[in-house]
Amino acid sequence: MEKLISQYFLPGKTFSLAEYEKLGGYEAIRSVLKRFDPRSLIEEVKKSNLRGLGGAGFPCGIKWSFVPQGTGKPVYLVVNADEGEPGTFKDKYILRHVPHLLIEGMMIAAYANQVKKAFVYIRGEYVEPYQKLLGAVQEAYEKGYLGKEAFGKGLKLDIVIHRGAGAYICGEETGLLESLEGKKGMPRLKPPFPAVVGLFGCPTVINNVETLSYLPFIANRGGEWFAGLGSEKNGGMRLFSVSGHVKHPGVYELPLGTKLRDIIYEHAGGIREDRKLKAVVPGGLSAAVLTPDEIDVGMDFDQLRAIGTMAGSGGVVVMDETTCMVEALLSTMRFYAHESCGQCSPCREGTGWVYKILSRITEGKGRDHDLSNLSDICSFMGGTTICALADGAAMPLRSYPEKFRAEFETYIREKKYLSIPQHGYHKPGSELDRGKGLNQLAGAEH
Repeated sequence: MEKLISQYFLPGKTFSLAEYEKLGGYEAIRSVLKRFDPRSLIEEVKKSNLRGLGGAGFPCGIKWSFVPQGTGKPVYLVVNADEGEPGTFKDKYILRHVPHLLIEGMMIAAYANQVKKAFVYIRGEYVEPYQKLLGAVQEAYEKGYLGKEAFGKGLKLDIVIHRGAGAYICGEETGLLESLEGKKGMPRLKPPFPAVVGLFGCPTVINNVETLSYLPFIANRGGEWFAGLGSEKNGGMRLFSVSGHVKHPGVYELPLGTKLRDIIYEHAGGIREDRKLKAVVPGGLSAAVLTPDEIDVGMDFDQLRAIGTMAGSGGVVVMDETTCMVEALLSTMRFYAHESCGQCSPCREGTGWVYKILSRITEGKGRDHDLSNLSDICSFMGGTTICALADGAAMPLRSYPEKFRAEFETYIREKKYLSIPQHGYHKPGSELDRGKGLNQLAGAEH
């Protein structure tokens, strides 16, 4: 099987500029400058069927084609390295092991979109990845690849690294732009879209770390080759972050369209202690949960959407038979209630209200109508807000009680108590289920 980005994932190893070049690094940008003009490069990326791998899955080349040129304003490139989706940690590996691959991908994107200045918005908690990226950028400046005309073709790019301050909402592209401009990280109304009115009111290209890191491979071997690695309309490979109750958690680079069953049982080694699979989150915490009879689905944006969930950020969280789904949903909704920016009332009030109901259920005070209330609240959250945080909260909120309703009903009827303290207290002497909530599943990566 092809190894593209993951060939650089060696334990304890960060590739310096010199080491990266020995393996062919920065040859892709040289090739691009010789073979393509900006417009033909965008067409080549379209051929690749490269999708946005941060979560949205929008075709990269088409997104670039929306950026207007000749407006009299600069065009900016913004790299989303915020990676705040629980269960997702693949961008961290790129930044830690091969930051020069990202820089080269940024150069290719900058050439295609005629960008002179780029910004990397990196998650504030990513201290080591930030340090590795900063060192790589400094190396590129010292080598003359950044800051002045490079490779003899008029490519001049400056890169600014900006550290976030721990807000999940700043992973949303317009919330990110607001934060980058020094404002509160609150998403903007669209339209206008960032491609037309983005950073500082200028046309802006926004791409994820992983998306940009595949560009050197596309440049070297062609868009059609990359498209052939994946499934229909889902080109190439992607990095799946696999965590939870598997024997071998980690990051796996696999073709888009790989069966979820194969990811769990072939690549991640199966369920720990050979227990039974109970549930899987296929694309980060925002994705609707899947049951064991749904894991023969292909892991790409279109096939997962067809069964009512999403590929998202590629964060696969596996839950075995010991998991309490009530606790898992409580942990999920606590996260969304905490991370809502509060701008839109359906999100602000809905996530908080849901968390209060679930908290009461897990305190042994559940009521018969609680599940119908949760369903009603969910119906008013999706599609009613400026950004997709409420939609992301609604998918698990709808799917957990639908697919594990008997468990929720039993929890309410038998007045069970939460088996793990979520509020800073514990009820001694109670009969506790020993299930595991999602906060115990994400492993060492989060």
